[in-house]
Amino acid sequence: MSAHGKIALVTGGGSGIGKAVALVLDGAGYQVVITGRTQASLDAVVAESGGGMVAIPADMTDPASVAALFAAIKERFGRLDLLFNNAGTSAPAVPLEELSYAQWKAVIDTNVSGVFLCTQEAFRIMKDQSPRGGRIINNGSISATTPRPNSAPYTASKHAVLGLTKSTSLDGRKYDIACGQIDIGNTATPMAAQMSKGVLQPDLSVQVEPTFDVRHVADAVLYMAGLPLDANVLNLTVMATKMPLTGRG
Repeated sequence: MSAHGKIALVTGGGSGIGKAVALVLDGAGYQVVITGRTQASLDAVVAESGGGMVAIPADMTDPASVAALFAAIKERFGRLDLLFNNAGTSAPAVPLEELSYAQWKAVIDTNVSGVFLCTQEAFRIMKDQSPRGGRIINNGSISATTPRPNSAPYTASKHAVLGLTKSTSLDGRKYDIACGQIDIGNTATPMAAQMSKGVLQPDLSVQVEPTFDVRHVADAVLYMAGLPLDANVLNLTVMATKMPLTGRG
């Protein structure tokens, strides 16, 4: 399917996975909009793309900010064909009983409520545009099915995203909106820097874990995005081959 003229929005597009996906989509012919909280980070990605992207800062935890973001996209482009719900955060890796409610809420607000708000706004545009429909891809995580020690807020949020992906896939059918999820394990981004130093395992040992190039994540998202709307990848896992996921716990 040609990406020419298709409009894509990448949340958390100023760094890491979001940046990599935005650049690959841009290279494939999408008109890419990136969003995040930090204007300077977004502007740097736009510059790296050669100036073809559009940066619109927004706060995924603020309903008014999210609504303004999608209104700006609709006003400028008239439609939205692809939403990559990528923005996310985590809490400190401390024992569950030591987490504050504020730390818990910050993760849930971004990783769950932010995905919901963007999905809802995307529905409102996609169901009424012509041609009708579009695609939503959620960045889940291997934590959507398998937790790490001391990760209760992040793990709970990603389990919730998995449920939201399934509900979105079901509820979007009547509008020709397809929804899938990519679960990523140990891609080499700043968020995974600790892997090279050693991370806590279920047996309470600390082990170095392998990582892999984030470009492979971006290529996987591009594949999912490029399918016609009558086909959908509901769940896809891309991970470092030798990471201790299978059999964890």
